[in-house]
Amino acid sequence: MNFTPTELGASIIFAIAVLHTFCTGYFESLARKNPRHAGLWHLLGEVEIVFGFWAAILIIYISLTDNLSTAKDFLNHRNFTEPLFVFAIMIVAGSKPILYFSTQLLHALAKGLQYVLRTGSAPTLYFLTLGITPLLGSLITEPAAMTLAAFLLRDLVYRHRPSSLVLFGTLGVLFVNISIGGTLTNFAAPPVLMVASTWEWSSAFMFSNFGLESCIAIFINALVATLLFKNQLLEPSKTNKEVRIPAAVIAMHLLFLFGVVFFAHDPIIFMWLLLFFIGYTTAYPKHQSPLILKEALLVGFFLAGLVVLGALQGWWLQPILQMMSPTAVFYGSLALTAITDNAALTYLGSLVTGTSLEFKLALVGGAVAGGGLTVIANAPNPAGIAILRPYFPGNAVSAIYLFIAAVPPTLIAIAAYRLI
Repeated sequence: MNFTPTELGASIIFAIAVLHTFCTGYFESLARKNPRHAGLWHLLGEVEIVFGFWAAILIIYISLTDNLSTAKDFLNHRNFTEPLFVFAIMIVAGSKPILYFSTQLLHALAKGLQYVLRTGSAPTLYFLTLGITPLLGSLITEPAAMTLAAFLLRDLVYRHRPSSLVLFGTLGVLFVNISIGGTLTNFAAPPVLMVASTWEWSSAFMFSNFGLESCIAIFINALVATLLFKNQLLEPSKTNKEVRIPAAVIAMHLLFLFGVVFFAHDPIIFMWLLLFFIGYTTAYPKHQSPLILKEALLVGFFLAGLVVLGALQGWWLQPILQMMSPTAVFYGSLALTAITDNAALTYLGSLVTGTSLEFKLALVGGAVAGGGLTVIANAPNPAGIAILRPYFPGNAVSAIYLFIAAVPPTLIAIAAYRLI
């Protein structure tokens, strides 16, 4: 492998950043033990801060080993469209009218299922949230689906402070299902988006090669989680009747949502739409709730850091992929996804020339199947963490427990992709 001192330093910093994500709980404990510097330890204990923080260290390193102009040129050549898009879609998809509309749709579906299956409303809503919302990711993009599902699960499960098994089990299933739920089209899942144009993969191609397998895995994961946790799910309260939101307000929010999704590759346009959306919600505050600006900014910061750090990992990732068989590529990309963003992984794989269709399908299949194993494995994961983290003990999501919880649904996804 040929590498420069800058690339080697970047990989060392990247490895430290990955290790940092597994140690956020330790920094939170330091904050409790050392109140004098609690602010610093709390900052380092925020999982969304990790990659942005170490990306800054990388830029300082490049400035010292080369010069400031080189560091600035490196930053200017990075593509920050994805972090900006996730920032914008989180704010719009997390708005009160969108959540109200989504909740009403799920409740309507739940009533039909309850009538047929004679089940309780809480398990039915739980199943639909984990089973249907991820599939919406193929239409409204995975970050939007993650935001919607996380808010729905927050109100249905997390606010009731269930056991740690439910907390992490639900999160593991959510992350895996969202990762594979965006594979029915060629524009919704970041790892698919990175290769669709280069390999000329249409939405019809994605559906024919991943659609059935993804749907089966998603429904099995959702069903198993529902059966395991149904006795710990509380029925929705009927005493607090939610105030109806006018159809015109919902329609405006849906227009903004679909506008941001439609122009997902044009940051100037979707950021303009976001600013217009913020202005609209400020002008008509009656049916609004505070926008999740802080959470969206943290997630955008996380992903931007990942873009910066991931850009210099090709010197070791690409040679590894080149010498693998298609079967090895599937399992290799699945494992590598746990320590690097799956979109970056598939992008690097798309640079390998002369690969077979079997190789390409294995690369993408492994990347999306492993997208729930860690926070950094899939771009929408930090959005879910940002919304649900306050309901975990100590306001920290253990990376180790998340990994363990995501292994069973990941195995279901592997079985679906390899056996069906």
